[in-house]
Amino acid sequence: MELTYSDVKAAAERVAGLVRPVAVAQADHAGQLWFALEFLQHTGSFKARGALNFLRTHRENGTLTPVGVTIASGGNAGLACAWAARSQGVPATVFLPTTAPRVKVDRLAAYGADVRLVGAQYADALAASRDFADATGALLSHAYDNSLIAAGAGTLMTEIHQRIPDLDAVVVAVGGGGLFAGVATAAARYGIRTVAVEPARCRALHAAIAAGAVVDVEVDSVAADSLGARRASDLALTAARRHEVDSVLVEDAAIVAARRGLWAEHRLAVEHAAATALAAVLGDEPAFRSAPGERVCVVLCGANTDPSDLAR
Repeated sequence: MELTYSDVKAAAERVAGLVRPVAVAQADHAGQLWFALEFLQHTGSFKARGALNFLRTHRENGTLTPVGVTIASGGNAGLACAWAARSQGVPATVFLPTTAPRVKVDRLAAYGADVRLVGAQYADALAASRDFADATGALLSHAYDNSLIAAGAGTLMTEIHQRIPDLDAVVVAVGGGGLFAGVATAAARYGIRTVAVEPARCRALHAAIAAGAVVDVEVDSVAADSLGARRASDLALTAARRHEVDSVLVEDAAIVAARRGLWAEHRLAVEHAAATALAAVLGDEPAFRSAPGERVCVVLCGANTDPSDLAR
């Protein structure tokens, strides 16, 4: 399975005018580091793009049923699915692990979703969503392992390129790999290098690249609520193999520091997944070191977080 730029382009046309265009901000005085403020997107993360592309495509194809849609999520994909489902006038049933942050559960209820907490990890919620789809006929969506979801996420990169046309590299956090696959596919079209960043203890893509195949990994990170996929998608691994990609790992301490630094220095309150991408370019020995003069954009992908710990 392989994602193409044509898939991303079609998604961009499908969601145009329905998602918030990404804002970018210069993060240093020299103009070498930029932030893509995608946490300002509907539902608080990039996931709105893929969810909308997924549901609108199924409506166009006549495969969106009155029973609605179901999805398993650590939170953000569920929020996006519920938001997109409401816009399409169909129900959404969202399965989350019991460890999902309360802020995400409450927001799902506000979008009108039927929220069901199952198990301790994403994989448990995924199994429950599949059983529900089989039993009810609901359309089964996926947080990341779907070409329509990944293509929708890739529309973010088309907008970043429009705003920073001379960009050299884009840095993005990876969970299951939907955002990564979409961004890497579009970035390659523009001659932009993609840097895939994962927590050291949530390294599904990194492990897949090393093994040459998707493999199961342990999940234990402060960013696991968003990046806690037990395995990467085949789409993500294919994108990593085909395009110019750097895969790097960061420790939880660096993630926490990056998140607090964004608040202290820029007054940006993001979730740990967004800070994971930034952590890769910070410190005396960064996980990713750009070449002199290169322009780098870090995707701040989501902000569905409780900010009460940022002032500590």
